[in-house]
Amino acid sequence: MSRQTALRLALLALGAVGGLVPWPGAAAPAIPSAGARTVTATTPPVAPPRAPGAFDRGRVWDWPLDPRPAVTSAFVPPRSTYGAGHRGLDLAAAQGQGVLAVDAGVVSHVGVIAGRGTVSVTHSSGLRSTYEPVAASVGSGTVVAQGDVLGRVAGRTHCGGACLHLGALVGPAYVDPRQLLGAGPVILLPLGPGR
Repeated sequence: MSRQTALRLALLALGAVGGLVPWPGAAAPAIPSAGARTVTATTPPVAPPRAPGAFDRGRVWDWPLDPRPAVTSAFVPPRSTYGAGHRGLDLAAAQGQGVLAVDAGVVSHVGVIAGRGTVSVTHSSGLRSTYEPVAASVGSGTVVAQGDVLGRVAGRTHCGGACLHLGALVGPAYVDPRQLLGAGPVILLPLGPGR
């Protein structure tokens, strides 16, 4: 099953639980009688499908750490699909620091890759954000709002110390997350002696 199909099924299921969209084969929700108190559940809007490689360039992501972190390593695009590069930003972080969703969406992956905890969130903008290393406090299929806690920084990553690696994807292609984050200059920190 593709991620897009899984996302659609998750959103349909959430709508069915909230009484907004009947699940295929389920009875239609009852219409309340006059004078009955109704409660309306809300779910994030589902954007229409986008062309491969397209995303909403007007949407601005929040920083995934608070306070706003320094960028310790910038995005370096690979020359080929499997070529060398740095497919995201490394952000200065402390072990145990809360990792926040950069935008509203649905958690599409929680797991361990190469010994590091990872979380991915699929957004209605057509983008997918990735975070590592993270001890997740959410599960796949969880609907999150911008700024919701996804987990905590836990473990080491390729930066050699405590940091958070933030990635951004459009389909299978990585893009520079910096172009999506709030305005302000990128500040690169020195790696130290011998690096």
